[in-house]
Amino acid sequence: MTTTASPRWFTSSYSNNGGDCVEVATNLAASQGVVPVRDSKDRGGPVLEVPVAAFAAFVSMVRRS
Repeated sequence: MTTTASPRWFTSSYSNNGGDCVEVATNLAASQGVVPVRDSKDRGGPVLEVPVAAFAAFVSMVRRS
């Protein structure tokens, strides 16, 4: 990640702790324009930086489901 701010990772409260979760860091949305996403089982692994608009659209679709 190329940001100077540190991501504050969290897992959804809807997670059932079954191990198939992702963590997100929404604290970088305003300052960096991205929402970092990572695999909760591989915290040192790759991070996907999702543009804020795309992440918001994803969350909106999930809430409608």
